[in-house]
Amino acid sequence: MELRCQAFLFDLDGVLVDSRSVVERTWHRWAERHQIDPAPFLQIAHGRRAMDTLRMVLPRLATETEVAWLDATELADREGLKPVPGAKELLTSLPRDRWAIVTSCGRDLARLRLGSAGMPIPDVMLVAEEVKRGKPAPDGYQLGAERLGYAPPDCIVFEDAPAGIASGLAAGARVVGLTTTHAAADLSGVEATIPDFRGIHIRLQQDAFVVTLPSQQ
Repeated sequence: MELRCQAFLFDLDGVLVDSRSVVERTWHRWAERHQIDPAPFLQIAHGRRAMDTLRMVLPRLATETEVAWLDATELADREGLKPVPGAKELLTSLPRDRWAIVTSCGRDLARLRLGSAGMPIPDVMLVAEEVKRGKPAPDGYQLGAERLGYAPPDCIVFEDAPAGIASGLAAGARVVGLTTTHAAADLSGVEATIPDFRGIHIRLQQDAFVVTLPSQQ
């Protein structure tokens, strides 16, 4: 499959950096503190800001204090962080003014995870504290495209979670789904799904990128 675009917007966790083990350990630890079942939180936490997850599942604990605990716990846990295969090679091949990261985690955590995985820090990075509404609202991807100087329909979003896919689609972008966190069947609305970034070929044709995706299994 071939897609054309002017710029790229990447989610961070589960797309560029495999942080699933850290995220799940953190929610398990938090749930243990409160003597509650972590399962309802884990079902929706991927791709969402911690505050939004808390508001959806247990509003009485949706406080800045709880979010601060979750953030601090994730910042202290680097075990198992690794780049998604092919991600570093892809990013370093792209002009720095044509890609951005739009993530639901905070700036310090985003920089920590990118650094731990040996990934480049982008010139444009939208983090949790910069948008009024987190994913699945379109705000982050709209602003990310704007800061790169392109309209969302001219961008391809790479996402791994239903909330993030909904955000990219609502912004007006085309979305490619990664099956690092969810099964392909759970990633509705995407142009295609890929297991990671190995096998993707990107070439510049005049002022546009031509993206060739590997054949779907």
